[in-house]
Amino acid sequence: MITANQLQELANTHGTPLFIIDHDELRSNYAIFKNNLPRVQAYYAVKANPDPVIVKTLFEAGASFDVSSIAEFNNVFDNIKDLSDEEQHQWVWDNIIYANPIKAEETLRELDKYQPLMTFDNREEIFKIRDHAPSSRVVLRLRVSNAGAMVELSSKFGASHDEALELIFEAVNAGLTVAGLSFHVGSQTTNFENYMQAINMAALIFKEVKERGYDKMDLLDIGGGFPAPYDESVKPFSELAKRINTELDRLIPEDIKIIAEPGRFLVATTATAVSKIIGKAVRHGKLCYYIDDGVYHTFSGVIFDHCQYHFDAFKEGPTQICTVFGPTCDGLDVISMTEELPQDLQRGDLLSSKNIGAYSGATSTYFNGFPPAKVIQVNR
Repeated sequence: MITANQLQELANTHGTPLFIIDHDELRSNYAIFKNNLPRVQAYYAVKANPDPVIVKTLFEAGASFDVSSIAEFNNVFDNIKDLSDEEQHQWVWDNIIYANPIKAEETLRELDKYQPLMTFDNREEIFKIRDHAPSSRVVLRLRVSNAGAMVELSSKFGASHDEALELIFEAVNAGLTVAGLSFHVGSQTTNFENYMQAINMAALIFKEVKERGYDKMDLLDIGGGFPAPYDESVKPFSELAKRINTELDRLIPEDIKIIAEPGRFLVATTATAVSKIIGKAVRHGKLCYYIDDGVYHTFSGVIFDHCQYHFDAFKEGPTQICTVFGPTCDGLDVISMTEELPQDLQRGDLLSSKNIGAYSGATSTYFNGFPPAKVIQVNR
């Protein structure tokens, strides 16, 4: 873990704002995931943090990858570009799933030569894949409960249980190879029952498809949603893993490959933001600090990820509830209105915010002319 002294030293050396990624923490999180879910191959969800150095570290650790755009595909592909064409083809076949159920025709044509694994959840997508990427192996994404998730996905993606068999056999009749099933219980899911219900649904559909005479489905993708330990209210990952293992062993035959799409769980705790106080005021009787990072930058998760980040000051002293604003001229640029911080912090003092590695810098902008935080890689 990076210490406060190390953060201070990095800020002194590089200035602020900083986004500091700890690769020891990244490797540790990957090992924790693998050790707790030994039957499951981790396909890192690149969208959570597409930093190419993060992708490279996970590649070197043995991870596979979930991508949802050509840019993300190419980000991963850069790690195998020196392999022969045959080796590239085999690696993509074994280690990438294009897990966006809705794809542009141009994307499908570009992917087709790799015979990729990709998801679908509707009839229109079947015909699109048939016409533009017929060599693909397809995985039907199911609509499952997202109750209790921080970010709900089931209203946008997924086929119902009642639709599943019809779509699978329509894809087969269109000449596609249906490799299996996938689901996603929603991002930062603290309701573990979502996984149990989804695994049970998938097991039933596997059984129904086999009874109808199709025996080429040999993959189950249990998606993402594995919760990062933002605070003490999040139950230990080991508890969730134990329940998932029990259901997989009980319901899913050993000859079915199990994969997952962890994103937030792998990267959330790997990054710490360091910012500087650039202004201080009292507004409507409340102390307000203005810092050189904000919701258009590292703290974009406040807007896009329904996430609340907290701050640690490098100085001690009597505290009070404060508002923390970002540097832009937009009134939306509010990081927190209920932050407990020392009341005597001054311009130039530093604040840090931990567990900010997921869905933060990934959506950073140059809004109002302010550049994103400088990314610093440590323990690479």
